[in-house]
Amino acid sequence: MSADLDLETSTSDVILRIRGIEVSFGTKHILKGLDLDVYAGEILGFVGGSGSGKSVLLRAVLGLVPKQAGTIHIFGQDYDRASDKLRLRIDQKMGVLFQHGALFSSLTVKENIQVPMREYLELSPKLRNELAEVKIELVGLPADAADKYPSELSGGMIKRAGLARALSLDPDLLFVDEPTSGLDPIGAAEFDELIRSLSNTLGLTTYMVTHDLDSLYSVCDRVAVLRDGKVLVAAPLDEVVAVEDPWIAEYFRGKRSRAAGTAHKGQQKFASQGAT
Repeated sequence: MSADLDLETSTSDVILRIRGIEVSFGTKHILKGLDLDVYAGEILGFVGGSGSGKSVLLRAVLGLVPKQAGTIHIFGQDYDRASDKLRLRIDQKMGVLFQHGALFSSLTVKENIQVPMREYLELSPKLRNELAEVKIELVGLPADAADKYPSELSGGMIKRAGLARALSLDPDLLFVDEPTSGLDPIGAAEFDELIRSLSNTLGLTTYMVTHDLDSLYSVCDRVAVLRDGKVLVAAPLDEVVAVEDPWIAEYFRGKRSRAAGTAHKGQQKFASQGAT
């Protein structure tokens, strides 16, 4: 079978397969033989303690930081061994929303969205404009946002503009890094709903680095937990919460967890009923 086969025919249930990934910065070992699978059509939430390497893994997958060992298969293809032509096709099927949007400050929203189109496609200016307008509408931005610069946008609008750019080439695999970071609770909930809606509508596979418990509960099909440089568990949330591990216990069942909040509300309700 040719290495340049059609990606659609080579794609199995596992869209992204990571095996034995090791990443170090000097003498500091961040990822230590990490394994992870991401399945077609799912939203995977990737969590871990601060500085544990969540974003490092994302950047290693994207080739933005070097790895010392391991393999990464995307759409069934070994990315490191793929030809330049095949890598180009794989890159076109992936979209990335970085934590703070990563918009070019000197470009308008419309021009930011068109950056991938200019890099990968040969389109007329008219068609680029039309496609950018479609993406702007798709992520819920007002039409007049097209000609605004990032400095003229709110934090939530920057996130949406970054998402529109990530969707510029109609990817199958979407990476999002801390998508609700810096948003107020209402804005975060709306963005979570947008991610879920787009994933369902467009048939996306979504890899989400997050620390937001509400995001994990509301939109993620599975959750992977990074501990000591490896994936401790990757499973539906109810199974993850049941794992006996100190970090999981504190994160999901600690004082600021949803479970603790629910228990506190239940205690308040019981106390108020007892007082009547």
